[in-house]
This record gives sequence, structure tokens and C-alpha cells, in this order.
Amino acid sequence: MMAAGLFPTNKLVRSAASVQQYQQQNLTNNNTTAAPGCCNWQGLFPTIRERNSVMFNNEMMADVHFVVGPAGGTQRVPGHKYVLAVGSSVFHAMFYGELAEDQDEIRIPDVEPPSFLAMLKYIYCDEIDLCADTVLATLYAAKKYIVPHLARACVNFLETSLSAKNACVLLSQSCLFEEPDLTQRCWEVIDAQAELALRSEGFCDIDTQTLESILLRETLNAKEMAVFEAALNWAEAECQRQDLSPTIDNKRLVLGKAIYLIRIPTMALEDFANGAAQSGVLTLNETNDIFLWYTAAKKPELLFCTKPRKGLSPQRCHRFQCCAYRSNQWRYRGRCDSIQFAVDKRVFIAGFGLYGSSCGSAEYSAKIELKRQGVPMAQRIIKYFSDGSSNTFPVWFEYPVQIEPDTFYTASVVLDGNELSYFGQEGMTEVQCGKVTFQFQCSSDSTNGTGVQGGQIPELIFYA
Repeated sequence: MMAAGLFPTNKLVRSAASVQQYQQQNLTNNNTTAAPGCCNWQGLFPTIRERNSVMFNNEMMADVHFVVGPAGGTQRVPGHKYVLAVGSSVFHAMFYGELAEDQDEIRIPDVEPPSFLAMLKYIYCDEIDLCADTVLATLYAAKKYIVPHLARACVNFLETSLSAKNACVLLSQSCLFEEPDLTQRCWEVIDAQAELALRSEGFCDIDTQTLESILLRETLNAKEMAVFEAALNWAEAECQRQDLSPTIDNKRLVLGKAIYLIRIPTMALEDFANGAAQSGVLTLNETNDIFLWYTAAKKPELLFCTKPRKGLSPQRCHRFQCCAYRSNQWRYRGRCDSIQFAVDKRVFIAGFGLYGSSCGSAEYSAKIELKRQGVPMAQRIIKYFSDGSSNTFPVWFEYPVQIEPDTFYTASVVLDGNELSYFGQEGMTEVQCGKVTFQFQCSSDSTNGTGVQGGQIPELIFYA
């Protein structure tokens, strides 16, 4: 009762709202007073955290100023040495260390103003406010001024937003920032969704060292022709960065020795003949020698690696303990078989294992689909042949689909073909596959009888 009397609930609510109001004001302009029109503004806020928050980006009592950003895009930001020194060892050394300089204005040309303000907001307010457009620059600021908890939050944000579209760029940045966990997550995405990553705009933005590390990758899950085409796209972008005309000769020039990291001799002969051989990037001698490598008994020495990449080995999560068939089921007439699943670690679903005909060999047409919260993530119509056995038969999506942990996804298939097939029985709600745990539950999309205990979609094929 005493605590309730000292800090009434409605006052706390007003206090929090006021703090947020002042923070928002201070993000957009430097206030000259903490609470305009109030001489006892300190009394409005019961905690030191709230009172410190009011001082964020505030001119009142400021004893240092920062001119942040590159020339032509600077912003003058007020600061308070004591608060900054408590939040950062770099600021402590700058203001109170043995080599401290008594500067009223400090220029910081290598940090963008929004990212610098995001760091100050954490130091003053103990709040982390990140967005996709500025998180890399905020990570840079947090690293520069040694604010480790903010840096960790930036890395976590990047990991959760990681996809094939940005994995190559983030790989480059993670190496620059020396973040091995983020680097490993980037490699997981690039390996599993290699062709999507190689075709992304971000791939063309990476530096030469990152390009070489990707081309060297043994577990890259991509056709070599896709690797070759991606390297040419990168070379064209690099020509523009170096103010070179994107001619064939200049593309070869900027690729340098990286060209030999593409395993051209492992392409299908047709891909090589119709693609790489006619690209103009290879010399006439290189083209002739590679043709001889394909066809001659005595093969020439090549500077290119002739060993195919290992790629990734798919794993299978089998959710039934046995299967069966009966004379009156499992039938298909355009109805949907569906199941929901969740994982405890990020994986990449490459396809499904499906049962086939129980009445001899037969061909099926399958429309497979993967959804998250009702939104389609991948669809494909594909045919597969079953030999009449109780084995499962793989059907693949065009590209592996990234699955985040602790979220339920819906796997569905609509089959057209022989009406009678095998079906699973004694289904399990939880299956351990290596280091990944799958959980299953029934789907409302299932109109053909498939559920946790029995039915179709006995396997999820994935990379982890």
C-alpha cells in the first residue's frame, strides 16, 4: 500500500508517456530544456533511468558536442560527458583518461547521424531502437565505441533478418566486424540457398575477398553454371565501381585469379558449350583445353579445379513409424493433404517425401506448397514416378525454403494419379533429426484425411 501511494499507477503511465514524448522530440531536434514550462521537471520522473532519458540529445547541461556524418551531411549532437563515459569505455578515455583533450566539439565523419543517435539512445535511455536501413552502421558505431550489448543486439537483429537476398553482403560485413557467429549463419544460408544468394543484387556488392571465399566454398549447393553467371554479374558491377567500361576484357581483368575458382570443367558439357565457352571471358586456349578435358582420353592440365563441389547432403525427417495400404484408401480426387510443423533451429526445406501407388508402378502429378501463417512461401507442380513399393519418393521445390525456429509452417500436397496409395500410420508429434527437433500438428487445410497420426507427407527433406 505504501508503494502504491508513493508511485500511483496513473502517474507512472504519464511518466513513461512523457519520456517517450521527449525522446521523440530529441531525435528530430535538439531541445534546450528538458520539460518546457516546468522548473521542477526532475519531479515528473521517479527513476534515474527516466531522468537520464530526458537528457538524450538535449542541449540542457550539455558539456560536449559532436559533429556527426560526412561533409555535406553532418548533424550537431549535444552530449553529457558523464553519461557517455558511464556507457562507453572509449568515451571514458576520451573525456577522463590520461590523454583526454578538453574539446568542446568533436568531429565524427565516419558514422552516420541516425546510427550515432541510436547508440546514444541506448547509452542514455537503455533502449535499443534498430531498423534494417541503419543496423549495419549502428553496429559499426557500437564496435567503434565499445558498446558490446548494443553490438550484440545488432548482430541478433541481423541474424533474424538474414535471407538469401542479403546473406552475401552480411557475410562481408560480419568478417569486417569480426562476428564469427553471424559469419557462420551467413554461410548456412549461402550454402543451402546458393543459387538464390548468387542471383541476389547483394552478391554484386561484395568485395573481391568475399567473392573469392564464396567461389572457394566446397559446400555451395549450386550448379556451376549459376556460379559462373554470378561471377560475370559481379565483374560487371566491379567494372562500374572502378570506372571501367564493362567489356569482356575488363570483366576478365577485374575477376583476376578468381576466374580459376569457378569449377568450369565440372559443368555439364551442354552448359559449357552453350554458356561459358561462348561468353568470351575464357581465352581460346582455355576453351580448347576444357573441351579436350571433356572428350579426350589424355586430358590436358588445367588451372581450373576439376573436382565437383560436395554441396550439401539432404536430411529426412520421417514422421511415421509404419505404413500400410487398404482397398478403400488412400484416395486422391483433387483434395489436399496437409500437416503443420515447427523446428527449434533454422533449417531449409528442400522438398517432401511422398508415398506412391499401392497397386503397382504409377506416375503422379503433385502440387506441393509451403506456407507460413497462411502466406505461400513456395509452390511447385511436379511429376514423380512410384515403383509400387512402400518407399517414399522425393519431390523438390525449385529452391530450398528458409524455415525459422519456433513458428508453425504448413506443408501441403494435392496429388493427381493412381487413386490408391500407401499411407503412414502411428505418427509422432515430435521427431528428433540430428540436432533439429521437429514438432507436428494437424492442419485445417487438410481435406483428404492427413493428420499427425496418419496419411501422406511422411517426410520433410531439409538442409541444416
